[in-house]
Amino acid sequence: MKFSSWIQILKTVISMSLLFHYPYCQAGKILVIPVDGSHWVNMKILIQELYNRGHNITVVMPSTNWYINEESPFYTSIRIPLPLPQDTNRDELFRSMVNNMIYTKSKGSWFSLLALQYQMFSLISKGHHMSCLMASTMFENQELMTKLQEAHFDLALTDPGLGGGVLIAHYLQLPMVFNVRWVSSSEAHFFIAPSPISYTPLPGTEFTDKMTFSQRLKSVVNYGFNTWLERFFIRPYYDAVCSRYFGPDININTLIQSADIWLIRVNFVFEFPRPSMPNVIYVGGFQCKPPKPLPSDLEQFMESSGEHGVIIISLGTLISNLPEDITNKIAAAFAQLPQKVIWKHSGETPTGLGNNTLLVKWIPQNDILGHPKTRVFVSHGGTNGIYEAIYHGVPIVGLPLLFDQFDNFVRLKERGAAKVLDITNLNTEDVLEALETVLNKPSYRNNMQRLSRLHHDQLVQPLDAAIFWIEYVINNKGASHLQTESYRMSWYEYHCVDIILVLLLMITIFFIFIFTSCRLLWYKVCKKRKIKQ
Repeated sequence: MKFSSWIQILKTVISMSLLFHYPYCQAGKILVIPVDGSHWVNMKILIQELYNRGHNITVVMPSTNWYINEESPFYTSIRIPLPLPQDTNRDELFRSMVNNMIYTKSKGSWFSLLALQYQMFSLISKGHHMSCLMASTMFENQELMTKLQEAHFDLALTDPGLGGGVLIAHYLQLPMVFNVRWVSSSEAHFFIAPSPISYTPLPGTEFTDKMTFSQRLKSVVNYGFNTWLERFFIRPYYDAVCSRYFGPDININTLIQSADIWLIRVNFVFEFPRPSMPNVIYVGGFQCKPPKPLPSDLEQFMESSGEHGVIIISLGTLISNLPEDITNKIAAAFAQLPQKVIWKHSGETPTGLGNNTLLVKWIPQNDILGHPKTRVFVSHGGTNGIYEAIYHGVPIVGLPLLFDQFDNFVRLKERGAAKVLDITNLNTEDVLEALETVLNKPSYRNNMQRLSRLHHDQLVQPLDAAIFWIEYVINNKGASHLQTESYRMSWYEYHCVDIILVLLLMITIFFIFIFTSCRLLWYKVCKKRKIKQ
């Protein structure tokens, strides 16, 4: 056996011994308030692992959800009836968003970035409105709330990307654990830890941690713009709920910052270095796992690729397909390659599709990425897919479309593990050149495999760490000793504005005293001279 294999076995033994050393956790009762979409993919994995360890799970879900199953062997669900929003067709909604993004970014100006942020905030605002509506509907149902209070849950596990779960947890006075990447309008770190924007890139700017003067200037403007949007597009929904049910002294930001543990879905293999806090646990890639054998038809297709290997393309859970003209350009590029292609695609068959391309409506993405024949992953840049690619060491050709996907690829591009295409100005030659570059230039695979080694080189695996800290909160009835006092402070106390004003006042008084004393002294000297004369 290789020395590296022995090292890996030793790490596993140490990891397990450390976990077994901790106090045993009795089966807990956990209330889960998830966020729909790709966020549910992560939450479901945590729920299944908690169920396997004997915990009792109850999931609160709106009647308007897209992905969360009401029936499951892993949890009991509570379905909250809500009115259907106007944009009920998921595919049409996100297709429209992609088209708006392409149009806005094609303008190529700084103002187009702000316009795109405004569009995204408008959409996100609707999600926050529905989340607050779900919480209010529950609070008005006294029978339901009494039932939940009498259940004596040990903690609330929620995703604060939408704040309804935070409101419900506070109403029930439960310790909170966050499964989190985003908080209301920003990235989670900006809510919980000091985040100097001089070297901490803001979401949506597509900057690295090495910014020029003009980039820092844009960051400051962007920060102010986002703060304004959050204050007037998101906060009013939560302020109304908090004022009605909790009183005027409670606001959503304070409730979010009071969470006991933050399970943040990144790690510093992927994220730029930045300040952190003791109750922040990094569990990036906890959904990744070794590949399982593929179905026989897919395995046969993979093996038929020979020495050239296979390219996989998937645009995640939210985007079913791209605009037709872009799809045709991508298909034409694939047709010119010797590699086989597996394409997760649910729309019309693209024009010019090559014989080397297999269209499927669903793929076991993790298992294909872990197959030795996989050469390149063409991805939209969702966090789940990126971590699976890092886990298996597969380089990426990026087609970012929405939300954080642009910033995700900035991080991979900075590390030399991805080549990114601009979908607003895409042609077949660009796609072909990007694919051939990543396929034929060893540095892309080498850099991604280096990230993969760093990701695997952890004493405790991310999923085990996440479960441990959830059970830690159950065992200790919270983790308040890991929280700072910052969230209890007003903004002027946090930034020491009152101290600065007092010091400025003291300095002003000092200089006034010096000036007055000098003036009096000069007056006395002048008076003596007049008397002598």
